[in-house]
Amino acid sequence: MQNITKIYLPGGARALSEPPAEIELAAPAIEVDWKRAFFILLGLSFFFIINYMPAWPAAKDPTGAAFALSREGKGAIALFLLAGTWWVFEVVPIGVTSIAIGVFQALFMIRPAKEAFGSFMDPSVWFIFGSIVIGMVFTKTGVTKRLAYKMLTIVGEKTSMIYLGCFVVTAALTHIMAHTAVAATMFPLLMAIYSLYGEGDRQTRFGKGLFIGMAFVAGAGSIITLLGAARGAVALGFFNDVVGKNVTFFELSKYMFPIGWIMVLVCWVLMLIMFKPEKKVIPGLREKAKKLYEEMGAITGKEIFVIVAVLGIIIFLSLQSFIPLLNRYNKSAIILLATLIFFVFKILTIKDLEDIPWNIILLFGGAMSIGFCLWETGAAKWMAINWLVMFREANWFVFVLSIAFFVMIMTNFIMNVAAIAISLPVALVIAPYLGVAPEVVLFASLVTAGMPFLLLVGAAPNAIAYESKQFTAGQFFAAGIPASIVLMAVVAFAMAIVWPLMGMPVTLR
Repeated sequence: MQNITKIYLPGGARALSEPPAEIELAAPAIEVDWKRAFFILLGLSFFFIINYMPAWPAAKDPTGAAFALSREGKGAIALFLLAGTWWVFEVVPIGVTSIAIGVFQALFMIRPAKEAFGSFMDPSVWFIFGSIVIGMVFTKTGVTKRLAYKMLTIVGEKTSMIYLGCFVVTAALTHIMAHTAVAATMFPLLMAIYSLYGEGDRQTRFGKGLFIGMAFVAGAGSIITLLGAARGAVALGFFNDVVGKNVTFFELSKYMFPIGWIMVLVCWVLMLIMFKPEKKVIPGLREKAKKLYEEMGAITGKEIFVIVAVLGIIIFLSLQSFIPLLNRYNKSAIILLATLIFFVFKILTIKDLEDIPWNIILLFGGAMSIGFCLWETGAAKWMAINWLVMFREANWFVFVLSIAFFVMIMTNFIMNVAAIAISLPVALVIAPYLGVAPEVVLFASLVTAGMPFLLLVGAAPNAIAYESKQFTAGQFFAAGIPASIVLMAVVAFAMAIVWPLMGMPVTLR
């Protein structure tokens, strides 16, 4: 039955005794977002078609060993494609897509519910939570504004130099602390800088370049030392187990330093090209920043307390790479200790807890869940073997690039530690057959594992930058395509020229 709305209008010049005029209005039509509906259905189609397809052939490694893909493994790949589609096109909030990852695993018996949803509470997710809290407390106490104003008085009024100054500081910090913590620290600082751009909260090219660039260079800087991310230590462990060689902290930094900083400068240039700021200069910015800094007055006791607490946490986490005795303490527990301290001493309140960006926390919970799903069902290893054996007869240069490319794609969807863990052992087994030195395989993989430029779930800095609301997941993906192409070109340049000149063996003689 059609909904009819009746409206009675005054009768105008009619006598009061006459009944008022009656007009019938049809109910408003419901608008359908066909683009959104298409991508929702596309993701679901990927899932149901692949999940219910007949079994796929087993993968065979160079030794002839066969790795069958289980029903659960095929389901994991199906869910992997559904999640990727929904994340890229943002058909629902990204945190809700993460919830769907747990729901589909449980409903379609890909993994037990306890494991599927248990991954949302993984220590790595809590590390991200703690990092975000540190960023929040820096903002609340005014530390970030103080740092932002001081930086702007140094870099000046040119927007291109503001880009460069922010990117250099971000990359430099990742040499001594985890890139997640760096992104959480830099985020409020960049928000303070952007507030002086004069465009309010609306999206601008400058805003996109500032925050996407921060995410990109956080990854680029994090490859240079073992302190930037956990992936380096894991990769060196696999390398030592498979090859029997030990790569030291300083040897890794020696080979990664030029590549990491080349990528920082490349990202700066890319941001200037893709997101050329609307304004070349912000007139009076230096003086305004200087005035605002002076108005803040002397540093307060609360600011000093926060700085000392955070520096203590950072120093402790950094020392874990040098003092094995400290490795018994979980890094997530250590960074959450800062959260406890801030609430105990009333630096933060319950209102601040409610302001946590739970959409981002859920996003990483889902990323961990799909990553463990691919790992535990054997789907990731099946994909790695199928990919790498295609290149076992190729030239050594093409083979190493294929490894780097596979790691780059996988690390956008699953934990970079897992991407390294599934591909590096297989690659190191194949490498001797092609006369490839294991060192170049290791370092090429580590470079691309650190720079997932395509998806928000690829790395915590990507998701933290998204909280700025300056770009969509689709815009981030679009910016990541040329950045990923350039990344592969830089890896090729390193393999062919930079690393051989530095003394790294690339082929077996």
